[in-house]
Amino acid sequence: MARKPWSFKEDRRLMELAKSSTSLEEAAKQLGRSPDAIKRMALRLGLSLKSKATKKG
Repeated sequence: MARKPWSFKEDRRLMELAKSSTSLEEAAKQLGRSPDAIKRMALRLGLSLKSKATKKG
């Protein structure tokens, strides 16, 4: 499957989601991309997103 290029608008949205502590899975759903794609772009942008699966409690 070919990767769809990220738009500036999507980059900004991902930054907003990361700031608001949105989970990796939720960000993927909102942006219509795979969790892996979100993870890659977050790393590239220097953002940190937590996965629901790794939550402790």
